[in-house]
Amino acid sequence: MQSKQSMHGSWANRWIFILAATGSAVGLGNIWKFPYITGENGGGAFVLVYLVCILLVGIPIMMGEILVGRRARQSPINAVRETAVEAGRDPRWGLIGWLGVLAGYIIFSFYSVVAGWVLHYIAGMGTGQFVDIGSDLAGKKFESLLASPDQMLIWHTVFVLMVVVVVAGGVNKGLERATKIMMPALFLLLLVLLGYSLNSGSFAEGWSFLFSFNPDALTWDAVLVALGHSFFTLSLGMGAIMAYGSYMGKKDSIGATVLTIGVLDTVVALVAGLAIFPIVFANQLDPGAGPGLMFITLPVAFGQMPGGQVFGFLFFLLVGVAAWTSAISLLEPATAWVVERFGFKRLHAAALLGFIIWLMGIASLLSFNHWADIKIFSMGIFDFLDFITANIMLPLSGLLIAVYAGWVLTQKMTRDELALGSSGAYSAWQFTIRFIAPVGVAVIFVVNLYDKLA
Repeated sequence: MQSKQSMHGSWANRWIFILAATGSAVGLGNIWKFPYITGENGGGAFVLVYLVCILLVGIPIMMGEILVGRRARQSPINAVRETAVEAGRDPRWGLIGWLGVLAGYIIFSFYSVVAGWVLHYIAGMGTGQFVDIGSDLAGKKFESLLASPDQMLIWHTVFVLMVVVVVAGGVNKGLERATKIMMPALFLLLLVLLGYSLNSGSFAEGWSFLFSFNPDALTWDAVLVALGHSFFTLSLGMGAIMAYGSYMGKKDSIGATVLTIGVLDTVVALVAGLAIFPIVFANQLDPGAGPGLMFITLPVAFGQMPGGQVFGFLFFLLVGVAAWTSAISLLEPATAWVVERFGFKRLHAAALLGFIIWLMGIASLLSFNHWADIKIFSMGIFDFLDFITANIMLPLSGLLIAVYAGWVLTQKMTRDELALGSSGAYSAWQFTIRFIAPVGVAVIFVVNLYDKLA
């Protein structure tokens, strides 16, 4: 089984895989959420706790996902089933693959709506709609967008098409080519915005917000926040990393690769914070505005600063690229499975799945206006889909992957695939994937559900 090759192709080298997986991990949450929760929960002290959580929860599960994908060289649904059969286990373990792929697919359906907002703001920044704008007018502009299904439908459609075009190209002509362009562009945009932020006049305040070591703010709730983000930030539990792992070279080190991805993901999030928050502080705006930070607070800040129109455009372009690379990884697992199961050409599989997602996204965007009165368990359609994926499907999928990789697969299979080079390193991985990571994800699962339902 080790010599098997994926019918979809393979990454040209290890660094392409690292960039692709980092692109999957770096999404909308990295740009605004992680920097903010860092500043609010102890700065440098929070970062240390977060890195420990990454090492004990995120990294072991990510290694588990990749080893399963690379072992079988198939889509997550088939990869889990086939490795279960190889291990002499019940093939119904393949349901784990189904859960992850379905979660990622549902997420894409409403993620594309939010990404559509980003595209709208790229156009708005580029045409000067936010120059010298006040917070009241910025808020009204955002409300106007949410109230307009026609505008949201246009941008939602454009974004779905952008993703389908890349995925239809396959691993080498689609995913790899896009990664080679978009990830360097993302890093370049981030550095340009960081340079702009350095001259905002409030860089020291932004640095202090993010990195001042404040253990007093590191409460138990802050530790839980770090634990939760360490899982969600790496795109775990949604089939994306397993699918990307199936295209990874046999000789590439899974351990070193995953550590690199974890470091890059964290660095991008922190640099994004250093690029954003000095601008927010320079304009005496609220850093804790949540999603409103991106669509209301920051447009006001850029609109009032010298050169703000240009750099506001570049900022939303950065966010758009991050959303694009993440969404590509959400569609890829389902597309790979349809190609394997039904023999469809890539283009047809991606187009069919993209069309279904487009229809699902219409329901989500209408929940902000015409269908606002439709409730599922007291939640609008958009909020309900967000709730079931983030609070039930992803944690459950991550928990099952940890159990599967740690307890169901044979030690020979995992040891051979990981090839960590020393028994100590393998034993450390096996201990964390068996005992620490499942407990960590279970805590995330229970606490999130309790917080949402209490």
